[in-house]
Amino acid sequence: MIIVGIDPGLHVTGYSILKSDGRATRVLEAGIIKTDAKGSFEEKLNEIFSETGNIIAQFRPNYIAIEELYSHYVHPKTAIIMGHARGVIFVQAARSGIPVVSYAATRIKKSLTGNGRATKQQMQRMIKSTLKLRDDLFSPDTADALAVALCHHNVLMGER
Repeated sequence: MIIVGIDPGLHVTGYSILKSDGRATRVLEAGIIKTDAKGSFEEKLNEIFSETGNIIAQFRPNYIAIEELYSHYVHPKTAIIMGHARGVIFVQAARSGIPVVSYAATRIKKSLTGNGRATKQQMQRMIKSTLKLRDDLFSPDTADALAVALCHHNVLMGER
């Protein structure tokens, strides 16, 4: 089973690809999609759409897991922008026939640490431990993408 985890953002979208046989889970790839800072809004969305398509074509995932939008943003514009980024990812997934599952941030944290209010540092330690990673996670966006993919893996395995 292959799960793509995505932490959507207009400027930086984190992604991860996990492979699991039910016993062992490993990272096939993880990184960021960084859009052109000088690009227009629609160009940035198109870049996210295209790169997501490339990831799907290369890894042929069974699922895409993505973080839900928060219901209370201090800056509503952030939610709208994130919604656009999520939208192009959903369209790409639909075109490829890949089911998308969304998880609230608190659900993701609880799945990995047992605490829905875990800190970023606690999350990163648990991700490194669970996936047996030697190096630090270079990007918070990548860490969040790994976390959402691991959450979906845990749900599929009947854990937490």
